[in-house]
Amino acid sequence: MAESNKYTTIANKFGKMQGWNSVTVNMLGRDVEGVTELSYDDSQEMEGARGAGMFFVGYGEGNYEAKASITLFKEEVDMLQSALPKGASLSSIPAFNVVVEYDRDLTKVRDVIQYCKIKGRGVEVKQGDKTIAYKFDLFVAGRILWNV
Repeated sequence: MAESNKYTTIANKFGKMQGWNSVTVNMLGRDVEGVTELSYDDSQEMEGARGAGMFFVGYGEGNYEAKASITLFKEEVDMLQSALPKGASLSSIPAFNVVVEYDRDLTKVRDVIQYCKIKGRGVEVKQGDKTIAYKFDLFVAGRILWNV
């Protein structure tokens, strides 16, 4: 029996699926290892324009908005903080890009969240926690470049 397709059969039409272990986050010039969660999205204001009758005859567009947040282990935050002058806050870091890459088989998909600033800092920890992580909201002054 011929086995020519033995190693080329794909389990499903998508092949290896992207998961957390396929994500690389690069921030401030280095790959961030102490990240536990990342979220980003964008939206465009849209409004229907009504004319005669009950249906829209067109639409108008308004402002664009991008949102992002990142959850970091306290050790990662401490490393960021130690690179700053004494007494400086994380929000004093100049705007930076966050580059997110997803590995899929032998290709990479890359998104860029432009001109981010850390809005503030905090700590949340409670009895029983084995690690400390904090979710930082980012101010996105640019936009999200998808699949660049």
